[in-house]
Amino acid sequence: MDRAAFDVDSRTRDAVARAAGFDFHPQRVYTSLMIKLLDDALEAARNLPPGEQDKIARVVLRLAGTDDEPPVALSPEERAAIAASKAVTARGEFATDDQIHAAWSKRGL
Repeated sequence: MDRAAFDVDSRTRDAVARAAGFDFHPQRVYTSLMIKLLDDALEAARNLPPGEQDKIARVVLRLAGTDDEPPVALSPEERAAIAASKAVTARGEFATDDQIHAAWSKRGL
């Protein structure tokens, strides 16, 4: 089926859903799934030793931007490596499928 047939703006989609008698709210569905996923992750973390729980908590706080840690300073070598990577990407120079498979094979993947 043609994908374009499904590409409608959210107001149109919601209006069609309401007209058909559905109370469909994608944001609520996504939020519900995220809450469930986060709850599952936290429950799994609760079963770990306290030190591991602390590590996970620090990562979550850092990702959420609510930690008190300053940003990690990059070395000149790290900055140069990032700049080189961005330049290669800007030129469109990417590994071929064969190169990727060869790299994976070296590591037994």
